[in-house]
Amino acid sequence: MSVKTVQGDAELLTETRHGNAVAYGGLRERHAPAARILARLLVDGPAEAEEVVAETFAGILHLLRRGGGPREAFRPYLLTALRRTVHDRSRGRSGQVTDGEASGPWVPFVDPALSGLERSPVARAFLSLPERWRLVLWHAGVEGAGPAEIAPLLGMPAGGVAALVHVAREGWRQACLRAHLAGTPRQECRPVLGMMGVYVRGGLARRESRPLDEHMDGCAECHDVFLELADVNQGLRVIVGPLIAGPALPGYLAALDRAGGTGAAGPFGRWRRAPASRRAVAAGAAVGAVSLAAALATVLVPVSAQGPQAPSAGAVPEPVAGDPTPTPTPAPVPVPVPQDPPAPPLPPSPEPSQGKAEKPRRPDGPGAVAPPAQRGAVPAPRLIARIDALGALVRSEAGIVAVRLRNVGAGGSGELVADVGLPDGVTVLAAARRGRAVAAIRPVGTVDGWACRAGSGGARCFRRPLAAGRATAIFLRVAVSPTAAEGSAPSVRISAAGIGVTARARTGVRTAGAPARFATDGQVSTSAIGNTLMVCASVAPACRAARSRGGDRRDNDLWEMGPLDQDRDPSTRSSSAARLALPRRSKVVWAGLYWSAGAPADGRIKFKAPGDDGYTRVRAERVTERELPAGVGYQAFADVTRLMGRLPGTYWAADASLRPGVSRHAGWSLVVIAADSRQPYSQAVVVDTATVVDREHGPAWIPLDGLTPTAAPVRVDMVTWEGDAGLTGDRVTLGGRPLRPEAGDRDAGNAFDGSATGAEGTGMTFGTDVDGFRSTLGRNPVLKVSTGRDVLLFGAAVVRVRARS
Repeated sequence: MSVKTVQGDAELLTETRHGNAVAYGGLRERHAPAARILARLLVDGPAEAEEVVAETFAGILHLLRRGGGPREAFRPYLLTALRRTVHDRSRGRSGQVTDGEASGPWVPFVDPALSGLERSPVARAFLSLPERWRLVLWHAGVEGAGPAEIAPLLGMPAGGVAALVHVAREGWRQACLRAHLAGTPRQECRPVLGMMGVYVRGGLARRESRPLDEHMDGCAECHDVFLELADVNQGLRVIVGPLIAGPALPGYLAALDRAGGTGAAGPFGRWRRAPASRRAVAAGAAVGAVSLAAALATVLVPVSAQGPQAPSAGAVPEPVAGDPTPTPTPAPVPVPVPQDPPAPPLPPSPEPSQGKAEKPRRPDGPGAVAPPAQRGAVPAPRLIARIDALGALVRSEAGIVAVRLRNVGAGGSGELVADVGLPDGVTVLAAARRGRAVAAIRPVGTVDGWACRAGSGGARCFRRPLAAGRATAIFLRVAVSPTAAEGSAPSVRISAAGIGVTARARTGVRTAGAPARFATDGQVSTSAIGNTLMVCASVAPACRAARSRGGDRRDNDLWEMGPLDQDRDPSTRSSSAARLALPRRSKVVWAGLYWSAGAPADGRIKFKAPGDDGYTRVRAERVTERELPAGVGYQAFADVTRLMGRLPGTYWAADASLRPGVSRHAGWSLVVIAADSRQPYSQAVVVDTATVVDREHGPAWIPLDGLTPTAAPVRVDMVTWEGDAGLTGDRVTLGGRPLRPEAGDRDAGNAFDGSATGAEGTGMTFGTDVDGFRSTLGRNPVLKVSTGRDVLLFGAAVVRVRARS
């Protein structure tokens, strides 16, 4: 027998309708913290906020006692009602509900700035769902709550919540597709949209998905639908979040984060005996969401209100890995992943020269695989291997070579031995001990049980057997000599109990490109934040306007630039802050600090993480100087993984080498990869290079070799210096497709406009751009940075692509 100790919102609402005042007190105790957070963003002063919250709860109680109001999804209804209360109070009207409101369907309160948002396919799909699905999508997708936090709201176990979230997401996808189909798309788009749901889930064979890939290469509308369906949480935050919480959504999510609450937004009191684990919402994902929603509101497609069909009862919830634990070693911290993670996609197998697994050989040949008839009933493994140079292997630079392996057979493999062959001029970087190189190699990224030793012409790595249906990866850091032959590529042979699999990389040594600084496969998040260290040094109103992203003089070329010093610390000459908004349960895998200025470099900066009492002096591991129009400029890099503080939080940088003057810049960026068990299995890589982009030098081409070239969603965060808001023509493309930045003016024709994700205390980040972009990787994964009138210094990019299994 078991005793039910937690009542869900639906039960409390039902009891309230039957006159149980204690039940409504439970709802208020559960949800009032979130209501207060939103109210304080909408009105002046805590006293007025409390009045608004009290009036809103009283109005909903009035509705419930008359048989109206929400049935299950209380939080979205509450936040909408609160915004309507504030709107009515501002116009001197009472918040008392009418008979129509009591009996009619719930209608969201849309801010005038977002007019039309409720007619978008995403919004209409959300509003058409059953209330229970809307509840879990709001708390999981927008507020970022986990199953354990949502469980009390539903009165069910956390395991059941995880399954329900999966079902609700699939129902939302189906509803979105029906909405788009009801919007009378072009005739050639209808069959593509009809197959999009299966395509997003990875249910199409390669030959079946190729026509969809080709169609989306030339159809922006279907490409946007794919991105919408592939990243449910992003669509919910960008459209549904502002629909419910209004333009205050970013502040609401950030305040939930600071309060230490997430989906529950505070303690449950007696309604939840066990304390909730403190997880943070992905507040950073909401940065720019409201502005994006406003833009989308101008291009909405009316859709049918037809309700969704429930997905198959056999839907399987997304796997959730255990809490990761970084390995404390002097090398970069490996990303913690589940043992033998599910196999991410690799290309089909046939030709070794194309980086595929070789066909099974005759039983008497080398590396033979016995045919099934000779193996009897014993399940047999089947290995598919791939080897790639990540980013680019560039002469005179260090880089990373990735070996990926999966077992698509029915049985486990034997012990694995991987012999990695490197071309002449490319050598594996072994560990160093007391000034001498040793044979042992510490792989980077996902170590996953591999042990490697340097050998003649490459490396030999060993690992335990690989279970059926599982995948693994090795990342080896290599050095490329100035004389390495262009085009020469690495190869690998993997042996396991009689099985021989070989592969060769598609690409090899290049003369230019961005080498990989770090790489990993796993359940990870990626992010980049930053800020400027210089501002216009003037008391003129035009300078104040420029600092707030206003006026017509928003370029550092138009001002005498001086140091920005925000920290009130007399020991610093320049300083600024940026907030990293990752979930609290995340654990840092790798963090790189980049800084740049239009000045000679001294290779030093000060860095402070959340919880630190003071700054830590950081010395650059690499400094690159380039000639810019105003004189010499530089980019510096340092690995700061071990200096990272609590997540999320505010990070500071100070006292980089800079020089005041006209057309000067100085700024910094923190690039982070973090393990997050709620993220899908992905491939992530950081590439960096200090490359001047202007009319004389031409565009910067950044090959993203080694990432699965599919239509899977990709997230790109870029660090670029010396962009000017007033000089249009800066563009970023991926595989030829233009990318739109998520921050700043959000203009695809002026991608670098002095805006930086996470920047605190500044509007215009003169000469510093840290921008996020979303797209698909495509079949030609090359980033291109170009400009028509400006001079840019491209610095770094962190790229994360979902590996659909």
